Amino acid sequence: MLTRADFRKYEQLVTDWISRYYDQIEDFPVRSQVKPGEIYSQIPSALPVKGESIESIIRDLDEIIMPGMTHWQHPNFHAYFAANTSVESVFGEMLTSAISAQCMIWATSPAAAELEERMMEWMRDAMGIPSDWEGVIQDTASSASLVAIITAREVKTDFRSNFEGVPGNLRVYCSTETHSSVEKAMAISGLGRNNLVKIGVDSGQVMQVAELEQAIKTDLDNGLVPCAIVAALGTTGTLAVDSLPDIAILARKYDVWLHVDAAYAGTALFLPEYRWMIEGIELADSFVFNPHKWLFTNFDCSAYFVKNADLLIRTFEILPEYLKTPTRGTVNDYKDWGIALGRRFRALKLWFVLRSYGQAGIQRTLRNQIEWTLHLVETLKQDPVFEIVRKPFLNFFCFRLLIEGKTEDELNKINEQYLHRINDSGEAYLSHTRIGSTYVIRVVIGQTYVRKHHVNNLQSILQKFRP
Repeated sequence: MLTRADFRKYEQLVTDWISRYYDQIEDFPVRSQVKPGEIYSQIPSALPVKGESIESIIRDLDEIIMPGMTHWQHPNFHAYFAANTSVESVFGEMLTSAISAQCMIWATSPAAAELEERMMEWMRDAMGIPSDWEGVIQDTASSASLVAIITAREVKTDFRSNFEGVPGNLRVYCSTETHSSVEKAMAISGLGRNNLVKIGVDSGQVMQVAELEQAIKTDLDNGLVPCAIVAALGTTGTLAVDSLPDIAILARKYDVWLHVDAAYAGTALFLPEYRWMIEGIELADSFVFNPHKWLFTNFDCSAYFVKNADLLIRTFEILPEYLKTPTRGTVNDYKDWGIALGRRFRALKLWFVLRSYGQAGIQRTLRNQIEWTLHLVETLKQDPVFEIVRKPFLNFFCFRLLIEGKTEDELNKINEQYLHRINDSGEAYLSHTRIGSTYVIRVVIGQTYVRKHHVNNLQSILQKFRP
């Protein structure tokens, strides 16, 4: 067992490991190459009786654990959406871990509460979110969407369902492309998954607003109660952007809560040229994006903004005697702004990132990645075997191999096998989705430290593994 005095003895061992990891990250296969159970079988079946040395633990980290890691910070990781970090964020996270404060209310760490309040204001103002909105850091967008739906539930029931139980007639609307966390939130919140109405999308994967209004009207005619709409600014599959102005007008017309899920694409609002995505935001009720995706900040860190914080607090506040303080009502006690009582000091790493990058550095990094994505797409288009199925938006696009004479089913199989060859090689990591019945490959150029030569290398990899 170590004492605090042992920190200096071993700190260099750990920081050297971190430094070496970042120096050597491009030498690792991007996706882990192990088989199921391979790591588990190397870990002893029982807790050791005697404590083991830090040196032996680090050695097993290298020999047992690292082969089973997929390297999300690898510059050839282009799957899903990025879960970024940065040197600044790592430093902030290290300090957060050292301080290890439980930041549930203002009194338990005033600096944590007030830094969080200010960081949310910094981002709000830099992104064009209305200046009278307030924000709080949640762990993930999944939690933020759950918070939004629960708040909508309470508003619609005049705050009775927290006490009396949830009525079975509250309806929530989203597109068929909206993130699965919304369906999970319906179950957890007690509204029920059967009360989630999934609205069809057009050829661009954008929610059909006319269909949305018809669904609301039908529910009203059947005695059901429209409760909330979830609009997606950047769907998970294809980064489609729902028409917020049109949806917002409907939300106000039928008096339903409008939650805006911009988990990935929201970071682009730091660029004025993408502010069109939030036209109509003043008519919405809540908004979420994840700094831990494209804003160079360690997971987990999700920024949730609300028009009316009083409704949020009224939904979630519970005040046992041991949490009563003289400052109650004059400060932000963030335990009342979400589900968890316990809260990490997430604002610290965000502070490090935002101060180090500055607005200009954030904008430059985002624009570079967007530019490199466009260049890669234009290069691939020169080869007729590559079909750009979803034109580039931000730092994202979808493509597939298009081979003459093959049926749709055959093409789907060819592309699935092609993706597996790339990922199994360890040279790059991509993921897929389906647009209708078409199997397509997603590409995201979003790593913090990805550079143009990495994107050029991805082009070579895509050519290398094609049939």
